[in-house]
Amino acid sequence: MQLFLDTASVAEIRTMWEVGILDGVTTNPSLVAKEGRKFDDVLREVCGLGVPSVSAEVVATDTDGMLTEGRRLREIHRSIYVKVPMTAAGLKATKVLAQEGTRVNMTLVFSANQALLAAKVGAAYVSPFIGRLDDQGQDGMGLIRDIVQIYRNYSYPTKVLVASVRHPIHVLDAAKAGADIATMPFAVMEKLVQHPLTDLGLARFLKDWEKVPKG
Repeated sequence: MQLFLDTASVAEIRTMWEVGILDGVTTNPSLVAKEGRKFDDVLREVCGLGVPSVSAEVVATDTDGMLTEGRRLREIHRSIYVKVPMTAAGLKATKVLAQEGTRVNMTLVFSANQALLAAKVGAAYVSPFIGRLDDQGQDGMGLIRDIVQIYRNYSYPTKVLVASVRHPIHVLDAAKAGADIATMPFAVMEKLVQHPLTDLGLARFLKDWEKVPKG
C-alpha cells in the first residue's frame, strides 16, 4: 500500500520524502490556505522534490470551470493529479479530463455507489473520507471494504485512496482491507514510525553498550 501525506507544508513533505516512506501528496484549498502561499508555487516546489503523485483540487463547482482549472493544473507538472468533487458536474468533468489523459482524483466520496460512478467515468483515484463518516456514526472502514470488493468484481483500474485518516489504526485497517493508498496528516505518519518499546529497547542496547570494554 502506498502512503501519502495530506498537507501543503513543503517542510513536512520534504521530511518524509527524505525518510523514504512517502509515495505521494494530497492537498486541498483548506490546507493550502494555511500555508499563506500561492497555490501554484507550493505545487511546483513539491513536485520539484520528485514526489510522483501530487493531487491538486479545483475550486469551481460547474463542469466548464472544473475543466478549465483541471487543464491548467495538469500543465504545472507531470506529477499532478487533478482533484474533482463527487457531484454530477464533477462526474462530467472527470469523464472529459480522463479522456484527455488527465489523471483525476475524485474526492469527497462517502458511499460505494459514488465510488462506482467515479470508476465508470475513468477516475484514476477515488477518495472515500472515512474519518468524517466515523464522526457521523457510520462505518468508514466498512465503506473501504465495499469499494475494494466492487472494484475487484469488475476489474476497475481506479485506485482506492483512503482519506480523512485520523490515526494509525485507520492506516492498518485500510491495508488489511486491500486499499491501494492511505493519505494522512504528518502527525499520523510520524506515529507509524514510533513505538514505545522500540525506544525502550534502543535505550537499553545503548546502556549495555556503554559497559563493553573499548580500545
